[in-house]
Amino acid sequence: MQPIVYVVAGLTLILGLVIGFFISRAQSEKARREQRESADKIVSSAREQAKTIELQARDAALKITQSAEAEINRLRSELNHEEERLQKRRAEVDGRVEKLEQREQAVNKRQSAADKRANEIEKLHEQQVQELQRVAQLSVAEARTILLGEVEKEARGDMARIIRQIEAEAREEGEKRARKLIVDSIQRVASDQVVEVTTSLVPLPNEEMKGRIVGRNGRNIRAFEQAAGVDVIVDDTPEAVTISCFDPVRREIARRTLARLILDGRIHPGHIEKVLEDEQKAIEKIIVEAGEQATFDAGVAGIHPEIMRMMGRLKFRTSYGQNQLAHAVEVSKLSGILAAELGANVDIARAGGFLHDLGKAMDHNQEGTHAGLGAEFARRYGVNPQVVNAIAAHHHEVEQESLEAVITEAADAISGARPGARREDLEAYIKRIKTLEDMANSFKGVSQAYAIQAGREVRIIVRPEEIDDLEAARLARDIAKKIEETMQYPGQIRVTVIRETRAVEMAK
Repeated sequence: MQPIVYVVAGLTLILGLVIGFFISRAQSEKARREQRESADKIVSSAREQAKTIELQARDAALKITQSAEAEINRLRSELNHEEERLQKRRAEVDGRVEKLEQREQAVNKRQSAADKRANEIEKLHEQQVQELQRVAQLSVAEARTILLGEVEKEARGDMARIIRQIEAEAREEGEKRARKLIVDSIQRVASDQVVEVTTSLVPLPNEEMKGRIVGRNGRNIRAFEQAAGVDVIVDDTPEAVTISCFDPVRREIARRTLARLILDGRIHPGHIEKVLEDEQKAIEKIIVEAGEQATFDAGVAGIHPEIMRMMGRLKFRTSYGQNQLAHAVEVSKLSGILAAELGANVDIARAGGFLHDLGKAMDHNQEGTHAGLGAEFARRYGVNPQVVNAIAAHHHEVEQESLEAVITEAADAISGARPGARREDLEAYIKRIKTLEDMANSFKGVSQAYAIQAGREVRIIVRPEEIDDLEAARLARDIAKKIEETMQYPGQIRVTVIRETRAVEMAK
């Protein structure tokens, strides 16, 4: 019974599979027909759209073709017009070229004629020159030399005459103006200058004190000289000893120390060093206070403390008997007055006048001029460059770059040259007088020279047969210039040249 059941089930399964196969095949055929119909519809629709696009493209291409043909026609018309215009211009240019060629031919003919005439003129000129040389019995070079000599002589005479006239006019007007400025400046400063000389003479209460200063076997004086850096001269001067040193500050410290030791009475090496140290501190304080007070008196602001301290050292420095710190204050005031009158910068002029001799506080132990040393020191501490130039240029060691520098130089000369400001020793005075006379005698044509008015004027007598009136004016200027370049002197020196002719006849 069971095998039959298995057979029936198997047949049933096979039958179901066959039926399912035919059903699936029928469905796939139906789907394939639907897809084919859909594809046919899409293809027909695409064909219709393609036809429409093709028609539109044909219309657009037709329009573009028509527009391009119109543009080509327009351009062709413009090209034709431009070609006609170029043809006209070419014809005009050809005409001009033809005219230029004709003109060039005419110019060449004229040039040939001109060259021929120039050659003829040159030959005539050579003949004339040769004839002139034969008549004058001089060559061209000799005639040129004589002519130039005459022209130079005449020009020199005219130049000397003009220079003398200009100098006379400038001197007349300049002296009035300068005299007014100088007098007004000196009167407005109105400073009572007392000639201060740093003395090196120390008074003693009695002659016995000299022995105590020298000490046993010279012990005290050697200790004092070594510690103070000075020389103590004990001579026959009654009740006084002399202190000698090139440094004025050191000499003042030694003088105060010795005076205090004499007053105290205790003179021995240990006490000397203690008193000397105290006096050094005291002098340093005096220097600082003197620099500050001088800066205040001069009316100069913004000065570095180190510069004020260095200026304070000038309290113990003199030049021809004139105290240098007081001189600096006076020059500062004079510079300010002159700057105000001339319309210059008053502050720069005052600062330049106040600091112009700054280098004199350090030139005893450094190489270089006091103007250069002072300018370098001021530059190191940030002083205005115009003020630095005024310091460096007040003795013409460098070029003066501003009006304030010139004012500083003028104020320095006014302060040093005014009556009673400075004095000069006999030896230096005689040497300066002799130098003036020798310098004047060194010029050609000078017969005699005399320095008069304490060296403020030099009168020169010339030989009249060698020096004429115009040459005399030039000689005076040359001598004055040489004095300015080679000598140092306070104030100014007048140069007077005297030319005298005499006619002598004897009555018999």
